[in-house]
Amino acid sequence: MKTLTKAEEQIMKVLWQLGEGLLMEIVEAMPDPQPHKNTVATILKTLVDKEFVKIENVGRVHRYHPAVSKEQYSNNSLSTIAKGYFGNSFSNVVSFLVDEKKLSVRDLELLLKQLKKTKK
Repeated sequence: MKTLTKAEEQIMKVLWQLGEGLLMEIVEAMPDPQPHKNTVATILKTLVDKEFVKIENVGRVHRYHPAVSKEQYSNNSLSTIAKGYFGNSFSNVVSFLVDEKKLSVRDLELLLKQLKKTKK
């Protein structure tokens, strides 16, 4: 899966939240300061080319739909980080987060409970 720029990611977040949308609906859902509609249209075209977004023709306008779910993209992004920075080891990722005090003992206990649940 290809990576997204920050601007592309911002538009994908809006599209994931909306589920689908026309150009102006997407622009209006963007955080302030809202980018110009031409900028958003250009980025949407790039997202279509990267196969992250599908277009549905509705008369003379386009309705945009995510072709990649937020979960798929998140999973791929996390895997890329683990591979590139942590020797493809998720335990190294967790160790790093603990060392950086980004995960508490409580967080780890919840993760352990989740692991035990999914194992059953």
